[in-house]
Amino acid sequence: MPGKRKFEDQLAALDALRQQPPEAAIDPLRKALANRNNFVAAKAADLIRHFQLTQLIPELLTAFDRFMLRSDKEDPVKTDPQCWAKNAISRTLAAFEHQDAAVFLQGMHHLQLEPSYGGASDSAGTLRATCALALVQCRSLLDADLLSHLIELLGDKDKAVRAEVVRAIEQVGSPSAALLLRLRAILDSNLKSRKPGQPPEEEPEVLGACYSGILRIEGPKSIPWIARFLSDSDDPAAEAALAIAGTHSAQAFEVLRDHFAEESDPWFCSVLLSAIALTRQDAAVEFLLDQVRAESLQAEAAIEAILRSAPSQEITKRLEKLVSGNPRLSRAFQKLFPAR
Repeated sequence: MPGKRKFEDQLAALDALRQQPPEAAIDPLRKALANRNNFVAAKAADLIRHFQLTQLIPELLTAFDRFMLRSDKEDPVKTDPQCWAKNAISRTLAAFEHQDAAVFLQGMHHLQLEPSYGGASDSAGTLRATCALALVQCRSLLDADLLSHLIELLGDKDKAVRAEVVRAIEQVGSPSAALLLRLRAILDSNLKSRKPGQPPEEEPEVLGACYSGILRIEGPKSIPWIARFLSDSDDPAAEAALAIAGTHSAQAFEVLRDHFAEESDPWFCSVLLSAIALTRQDAAVEFLLDQVRAESLQAEAAIEAILRSAPSQEITKRLEKLVSGNPRLSRAFQKLFPAR
């Protein structure tokens, strides 16, 4: 099979370039980037990024356009199945902080339906997500224009794309970006309120990215606003709790502690205890130790929350002393911190 052997030889030759100085790789990578095989071109793009060969940006742009072509004879599904080449090229252009927004806008709007079991599936989700994040670093775009482009992908059918677009909006970092993330979170909450008992409209990971993005842009002052989502005691509420904990603030501990006092769902109580541990506040550690000391119904969850938060040796010893003499709590402790 000479065709397969030639392909394998091409890949081996590209791998061998890693042992060469960057200047010796320029011409072979330029040639590989022009290869019709999308896997070879993708590997070349990755190596260009590895060697930081920014002088090959024009060749990267030419290759990207070639693999994006749409015509009767040149279809991206045939020229670049699974978007391997376009993904690698866009990653490299993003790593080089390429400033021409046009190429990333093109990638952001690309759909590539490929045959799959039971129909067709879109293979361009990673490309859209990569290009959305890369667009943020294009300094020629005003925040308003940038957000107007990003907002279109908030409704993308691919969950991973939606999550990455939320992170891209967060990176804009402006008050307008925070308001856009607030709006996305509220819309989901309103949809749930119209359909009691139905699952949330949005996946928890995407909403969690919204909550975290708002907190990173606005700081702890937005904790009370995020706390409204704790009342549902569901997966998105768990994401809200973890986002609040991520501020590592005294206010985060107080909000989570107060909500824990009113919570009745055992699962969500354990989530809140884990979030409390992750605030990294001294008062939070003492609160969790008090749960163990009182042998409360949530004492085992408190033990787990402490031990999974990478506690200091001193805290671990205090916890071990508290559980001694109580078989139930000792078992919970030994399960996560077995004797050595």
